[in-house]
Amino acid sequence: VEEQRARWERKRSRTAKELLETEHKYLEQLDLVVTFFVTILKAKGTLKPAVLETIFGPLESIYSASHVLSLHLERGNLGSGLENFCQNLELYGHYVENLEQANKTLKEQLGKSKSFRRFKKLQETRPQFQGRKLEDLLPLPLQRLHQYKHFFRDLLENTSPDSAEYQKLAKAVKSVSEVSQWVQDIIHKRENSLQLLRVQKLLKGQKTQLLTPGRWYIREGWLLVVPSKGEELKRRMFFLFSDIFISTKPCHPLHPLNSNKLACQAVYLLHQCIVDKVFGHTQSQGGLLSLSFPHKTLLLMSSDQQDINDWYRSLTAAVR
Repeated sequence: VEEQRARWERKRSRTAKELLETEHKYLEQLDLVVTFFVTILKAKGTLKPAVLETIFGPLESIYSASHVLSLHLERGNLGSGLENFCQNLELYGHYVENLEQANKTLKEQLGKSKSFRRFKKLQETRPQFQGRKLEDLLPLPLQRLHQYKHFFRDLLENTSPDSAEYQKLAKAVKSVSEVSQWVQDIIHKRENSLQLLRVQKLLKGQKTQLLTPGRWYIREGWLLVVPSKGEELKRRMFFLFSDIFISTKPCHPLHPLNSNKLACQAVYLLHQCIVDKVFGHTQSQGGLLSLSFPHKTLLLMSSDQQDINDWYRSLTAAVR
């Protein structure tokens, strides 16, 4: 038991030391943004207060919280330092929620305001920046949140469950995990919106509206459609979402506007779908899927076994 405790203590103090060192470095980088951008821009009034708020969000409050945390860590108050810090963790969620808009607004202001463009360039040439741009520094809190999660977990794992600090560390791990999950959800939703937009732009015309709340993009790919009456196989591009399955074909390559677009041929509702794997003559290389809808049955084929298996898994999961 004594040996185990000593081992825990060694690992724990190593992690605490690394947390403090990286916190100092993180603070230095945040300080560049707060000192050379936020504070001076506020004083000069180069940007309107609302614009400033949109670009930098709660960065000053994040900086203050980190400053207090590093003071606690320097004094060795690990448990109470982290407990106190976790009351400010929500700032990270709000910061990430605002990050996309922040980058957009920054770009707009750089395009609009010559004096802001000059000011930004001047600040970034200071030796403290070491060639880094403001755009490189704005995502720092998102990266740091990810590191906190690992540091806090390591500290908890190397703390004896009957020590006074254990409960405080356990609370800190819970808080940081919740905020990390919130941030992951924000990122996931944003990526999904980009996928929906991308596919919407690929489709000719506006007839098929993809941007519906609650719809998730799952996958896409080429498959061969096996017709019912012995005609030849048709190669089609399919898109699978959480609620619909879309069949498309390429527009004519010489079309003046839509040569690189896809024409939507059918939209199938998944809640009415039954998916079956049909093997048979293509079993050795590839396979066949049957999708049954109330008024239509689709037979889809691929010569790639892995591909057809992946489609089968994705379709059955989406239908379920």
